[in-house]
This record gives sequence, structure tokens and C-alpha cells, in this order.
Amino acid sequence: MAVKNSGPDPDNNPALRRCMVNAKGVNMPKDRIEAAIKRAMGKDKTDYEEVVYEGYGPHGVAIVVDTATDNSTRTVANVRMHFNKLGGSLGTSGSVSFLFNRMGEFKIKNEGVNMEELELELIDAGLEEIGEDSEGNIVLRTAFNDFGNMAKALEEKNITPISSELKRIPTTTVELNEEQAKEVLELVDRLEQDDDVQQVFHNLR
Repeated sequence: MAVKNSGPDPDNNPALRRCMVNAKGVNMPKDRIEAAIKRAMGKDKTDYEEVVYEGYGPHGVAIVVDTATDNSTRTVANVRMHFNKLGGSLGTSGSVSFLFNRMGEFKIKNEGVNMEELELELIDAGLEEIGEDSEGNIVLRTAFNDFGNMAKALEEKNITPISSELKRIPTTTVELNEEQAKEVLELVDRLEQDDDVQQVFHNLR
């Protein structure tokens, strides 16, 4: 999709650059990455489009679903079915997305890294947040529009991210008891298992 939408040059295609960073993060050989780009340039490949769906899960939890589909009629029917079956409701465009900030998120290994120095060095590349995840990796977040700047800055420092993603970070969260949270996570899990779904975001704390 990245190649078809914006061409095969990663310098002018942030989405493709993100794909390449992730591929390198899992040690995919360079020739396989290049082969995938060439295949995507073929004219006989199915066209996919990215479609975002929004709605509420059980107990008023906001949910945003990013999909990639070659048949949006099929995809919306499936997404609506998942919401309806598990106590949620599919909303209209813009109904919950305002509750999330779209940000770039990079994870890098915390191996001898001075967090304060790194923070100062990356501010000009758009760094907005820095912290650690549950596994001790360093998490860097940027504004959506600074994703490419951060990717370039890390490359210049010879830092290969474990992952790089565009995420939707909730501005407010909902706290539920264990039983209620289980109902929400069941819906999230069902959505994530759908073949057309790329990512699911929610504001459950």
C-alpha cells in the first residue's frame, strides 16, 4: 500500500520508510525488502486502501480500528458485526477519534543509553515524550508529522529501532472493574483477529 500510494522512494514516502524500519528491526534481509517493493510496483496486484472505523465498546470505551482492505463493503460489515455481537456500537467518522492523539512511536533497546542526553539530542527531530515500556525498552514519541524526522535522526545516529509505528494515544482513559474490562478486551481481541484489521486502539486504562 505504501508503494502504491506514494511511490518506491522511502525519502519521499514516510509510510514506506516506516515499513522498512520495522523490517530492519526484525532483521529482514535488504534484498527481501527490495523485492517486496518491486512486487508492489507491479500493475497486476490488488489495490488496498486504508479505512478507519470508530465506535464504542461495552461500558463506553472508545475504540478506533485501522484497516487495510480491498473490499470496504465486506470490511465494514465485519467490523459492525464484531461491535454488535460483543456489546458495542459502530459510530460515524469522527465520533471518537478526537479522544486520541495520533503520534509516532519508536522503541529502541536500552543498552548503555543515557536517557537525558538522548532526549536533548532528539528534541530537534520532534521528540515529545520519552520513557520505558514494561520490557525496559526505550519508547520515543513524536507528533504524527514528525515521524519521518525522527526516523532520519535515529538512522543518522546508527540506532535501529525495534519497532516504529503510528499510534493513537488516548487523551483521556476509562477505568473499569475486572469483569467489565474483560468484556471490552474480548471485543478488541475479536477485532484484531479479523484479516482486514491492522491495529485497534482504545481508551481503557
